This record gives sequence, C-alpha cells and structure tokens, in this order.
Amino acid sequence: MATASEANPVLELDPRRRALVARLARVEGQLRAIRRMVEAQRPCEDVAQQLSASRKALDKAFYEMLACAMERDLPGGELPEPARDRLEQLTRLLTKYG
Repeated sequence: MATASEANPVLELDPRRRALVARLARVEGQLRAIRRMVEAQRPCEDVAQQLSASRKALDKAFYEMLACAMERDLPGGELPEPARDRLEQLTRLLTKYG
C-alpha cells in the first residue's frame, strides 16, 4: 500500500515549496478560465483584469523563488533568523510593489 507521500509527492516538500505548488496550481486554473473567457468572447476589459491578476500571482511566485535561491546559495546554507526575517520582508515588498 502506498504511503501518503508516495501518493502525493507534494506532501514531501517543505512548506514554502508546497505553497509555491499551490500558487502555481491556482494560476494554472486562472489561465484555463481566461482561455474559456476568450473563447466565449467575453469583454476585453474582463479578460485583461483576469490576465493582470494571473500575472500578479505569477510575479509573487517568481519573487518567492528568487528569495529561496538567495537563501540557498549563501555560504553556510541557513540564514540567521534576523537575516531570514529581512529577506521575507523584502520578498513581501517586492510582491506588493513589484
């Protein structure tokens, strides 16, 4: 019998990567919905609004991956708590204003 993690490899991921996978799944769903909107000839403004929301969600995923890469590539591996907090704060700023 398969364990939960064998049945769903996402469960083996660390919390940040699980959150990223969930975000990407939502974006994937948004893009499918946008395609259906275009096929249904919905107003361009409605489609543009959804495209903007999808782009913002993808940008947030990108910024989070950049923060992960910076944290991972630092000598010594783990960041001290104050540096990790600052990196998370900068990631939130990028997400909000980027």
